[in-house]
Amino acid sequence: MDSSQGTSACAEEQQRIEILNSHNEKLVGLLHETGSTEVVVLCHGFRSNKNDAVMKNVAAAIEKEGVSAFRFDFSGNGLIYLHSFYFGNYNHEADDLRSVIQHFSNMNRVVPVILGHSKGGDVVLLYASKYHDISNVINLSGRYDLKRGIGERLGEDFLERLEQQGFFDVKDGRSVYRVTADTIMERLNTDMHEACLKIDKDCRVLTVHGSEDEIIPVEDAREFANIIPNHKLEIVEGADHCYTKHQSQLVSTVIEFIKTVTVKNN
Repeated sequence: MDSSQGTSACAEEQQRIEILNSHNEKLVGLLHETGSTEVVVLCHGFRSNKNDAVMKNVAAAIEKEGVSAFRFDFSGNGLIYLHSFYFGNYNHEADDLRSVIQHFSNMNRVVPVILGHSKGGDVVLLYASKYHDISNVINLSGRYDLKRGIGERLGEDFLERLEQQGFFDVKDGRSVYRVTADTIMERLNTDMHEACLKIDKDCRVLTVHGSEDEIIPVEDAREFANIIPNHKLEIVEGADHCYTKHQSQLVSTVIEFIKTVTVKNN
């Protein structure tokens, strides 16, 4: 399934929703509305947005099953924050997710599952470790050791540059984002091992990871499997980080898990 297939699969018109987070920042999302009480919330990855192919395809597939899905842009991401992105912000994004879940709860909707891809996978796990009000979490290709991967993205001399300048800007395509000492330290001090130990034992966690992930090694998925007690691991053979040629396998794995959840809540 490619992104165009995901878009065309949406049976209902998507509703644009704006939600204010606890910092009075605007979170913009699209609700795939089916009329179900349940709303599955989807969280994108680093420097991505709600229109990422994984987000669109998974949302369309959930909608096709008769369950509403909401995909949104974290603060600092998406078109309205084109020049406001800061590196890091894992806990800030977990708080964004909190605001989204509270929004639907206030509307008498139920969020039975939260799903995140890449950095979003870490965010949904952090959320579960902090708030303990979600019973089902899907982690797609999240990173277990947040100390890794920084040098590959920012250059191996990133700490030296921060010591000299206090911050530096990174050009990423057509946009530029800022890296500060505070945001680097926030990432370095975010311990996914300790966070996963705090996830409730009755919270079901599904981790999906591509065997050929070029960004985050598949070994990270096995580390999550070793530490999270109520955990299921699915390795998609041959898949890269974005499941470029394996969207259908990714979607079917996610839907199989979600079906076991939403049946219980209907």
